Amino acid sequence: MNTNRRDFIKTAALATGAVGIGAFSGSCTTPVSKSKASLHLSFQEGIAPGTSLNEKFDFMEKLGIAGFEPGGRGLAGRVNEIQQALKGRNIKVSAICAGFSGWLIAEAEEHRKECMESSKEILAAAGELGSVGMILVPGFNGQQPSLPMPQAREILLEELKELGDFAIAHNTTLILEPLNRREAWFLRLLADAAAICRDTDNAGITCLGDFWHMTWEETSDYGAFMSAGKYLKHVHIASRERRKMPGEDGKADNYTDGFRALKELNYPHYVSFECGTEGKREETVPAAVALLRSQWEQA
Repeated sequence: MNTNRRDFIKTAALATGAVGIGAFSGSCTTPVSKSKASLHLSFQEGIAPGTSLNEKFDFMEKLGIAGFEPGGRGLAGRVNEIQQALKGRNIKVSAICAGFSGWLIAEAEEHRKECMESSKEILAAAGELGSVGMILVPGFNGQQPSLPMPQAREILLEELKELGDFAIAHNTTLILEPLNRREAWFLRLLADAAAICRDTDNAGITCLGDFWHMTWEETSDYGAFMSAGKYLKHVHIASRERRKMPGEDGKADNYTDGFRALKELNYPHYVSFECGTEGKREETVPAAVALLRSQWEQA
């Protein structure tokens, strides 16, 4: 893999020169050319090199990155810091990555209440920052004891209606994230997340597709995103074998099938990096960006 990484960086650098830094229009000779969707890339806080937000944002602007995804823990106390760092820049806050405590499908009511209250605090801050929404996992494997099905789902729907109303009041949404089976038992497929959104019947409840988790759970990237449909509000991306920068796992890192679905859905939101790297970020991050833009054009 290490030798492939050098080849990957060289190839991606050539792609950067050929297609440029700007976002693609998605035009081609197939019916997909009618799509109005563009690739809006976003970085979580640890993706770009730099010791301060301003250094990270300088790096992101040079790459044409459109979104910034901060963590939710302690976010209420960082609103002004983030707003000041983004002032005058072409970067907006995309989603807020979790940060809540407790879990919504806990057997103990106190843990469910803890999750509700901490989520509302983050949602309020998300609204102040103009974020598309706050990402939430109903329950991880290690969070036990949890309610059994179908009781867990029934209680979750009631909780989500309250959180959805709160999110709407703060001009944002709650974004449900399906995980792979090694991390969560309750919610693993995008179709299930979309069904929960449908049954909640609240505009404040949406969902997320993560290419990493989809690698292990979905039979088709295209089918997964299409099953989410109008409820899809955010996308996470990483390499498909080791959760590194896209491209660091070589040929395994093909996202065109999923990108084709996003184009057909006219998906208007962000595709956000959630991953590590085994190389120097100054090299692997631009190479990954170039790879994704190239595959978006091919999709």
